Amino acid sequence: MSEPTQPRIHGSDHDSADPYTTLPGHEYVELTGGPIDGQLLNVTGLTADERTAGAYLITPHSTHGPGGRASYGPTFTRPDGPWVWEGNVP
Repeated sequence: MSEPTQPRIHGSDHDSADPYTTLPGHEYVELTGGPIDGQLLNVTGLTADERTAGAYLITPHSTHGPGGRASYGPTFTRPDGPWVWEGNVP
């Protein structure tokens, strides 16, 4: 089996038919660092304030175990992405 050439979409099911395909008309940011490094996050439905604040994302590979959360957000120098890992939270 060959490795996928596109990043995985965060939140896609592990048994999804294609967890690597972006949807037309949707906006994504890359997640860098931390337990879900390299995945894409669909930010289409987020408001400008929500995009500025970032998000706590559920991850199977957290220091708090499966179901822990990782904090990701934009940086001041690159507010449109990628979002960087800020740490793990329970």
